[in-house]
Formats: sequence, C-alpha cells, structure tokens
Amino acid sequence: MIPTTYPTREEIARLSASMLLEVGAVHFNAREPFTHASGKKAPTYVDCRKLISFPRIRTTLMDFLACTIMRDAGFEAFDNVAGGETAGIPFGALIAERMALPMTYVRKKAKGYGRNARIEGEMTEGQRVLLVEDMTTDGGSKVSFVEAIRETGATCAHTAVIFFYDIFPDTRERLGQHGISLHSLCTWWDVLAVAKEQETFDAETLAEVEKFLRNPAEWQAANG
Repeated sequence: MIPTTYPTREEIARLSASMLLEVGAVHFNAREPFTHASGKKAPTYVDCRKLISFPRIRTTLMDFLACTIMRDAGFEAFDNVAGGETAGIPFGALIAERMALPMTYVRKKAKGYGRNARIEGEMTEGQRVLLVEDMTTDGGSKVSFVEAIRETGATCAHTAVIFFYDIFPDTRERLGQHGISLHSLCTWWDVLAVAKEQETFDAETLAEVEKFLRNPAEWQAANG
C-alpha cells in the first residue's frame, strides 16, 4: 500500500530516532568502545537489522521511508527497487511493496559460480533503480552497489536508508561526485537529541558520545 500521509521531516527524524532507541538498536559505551568494520573504535553502534523483528516499528519506518523517497525524488521516479546485500534486502522488499515496483538485490561481490552475477532478480537496461539499505556511514558501499547496478545498463541516482551517520562532512559530496542523492530518516544528531530528552543513557555517556560525534578523528586518536 502506497502511503498517503506525509509527516514533517523533523517529526519523521524524531520518531525514527525514538523507535531505534525503544527497541535497543542504539548502543552507547564510552568505557568499552565498539570496534567497527574499519577497525576504528567508537562509543556508538547502531543495529538497524534488529528492526525487522518489530512489526509495528518496521511498518511505520518503511511508511516514513516511502514518503521521504516520493517527496524528495518523485512519485514516478523509479522502475525497480534494489536492496543491498545483506541488511538492505528486507527493507528493499518492503519499500518495493509499498511503491508497487519490482524488487531486486545487489551482492557485495559476485558469488564466483553459476552466473557469477552481482544482481539477483530482473533488472533491465534503462530502468531507473532506487538502492535501499539500512544505513550509511561514509557512503563507500553505496558507490560499489550503484556501480554494479549501472553495469546492467540501468540507471541509479538515488539511495535511501533508515539511518545516516552524518558525522563525516564529505559523505554527501562523495556520493554527489558519483551522481547519487542520499535520502534518510534520521542521524546520530537526532538520536542524541532524543536520548538526552528521554534520559536513555547517563549524562557522562551522552557527553562522551557527543564529543565523539563532533570530532570522530580526534576522539579515536585519543581513545585508540
């Protein structure tokens, strides 16, 4: 079903952040920082995969994302929705259902046997494809997925995510250099604001998280 109501961006961001906190998808720990895929430490971690287990929250967030995509990119802007392996696949399917579009998914790399394909499902030359993922940090994986989509002869100028870090200043610029526009529901700044309002974490933890968000490189240098 295509959503027909459109909350303000600010309300979508506040509610999305609140839902992430409600289900425990947000983790703050300044004393024992998390190690991210890059190998760097951070006092923050978000697990958007957890959202698929909460039907009411999952449904609301997907309605919000479909509304955001159509408001920002257009109602007839796409012919195909591609989920990025692996976390983007369920969200891609849910968005495709809402927008009444075919669904495909993109592998991180070719599987090395059979057709050796990175695209699964039916994607054809000239189709306008929307890439859906759970989140983005610096945009690097989005570029790789989009390149694989474009190799089919389809176009891809938009990616939509639930969560955008928004702490690395060159992310949107990097995506823009590859002709990609980013659409998201909430950021670390929205989560931090709601966490402060709800007192989800203690004041010391929130202060350390804010210090990291304002200058990740400096915080990581000081904390290994």
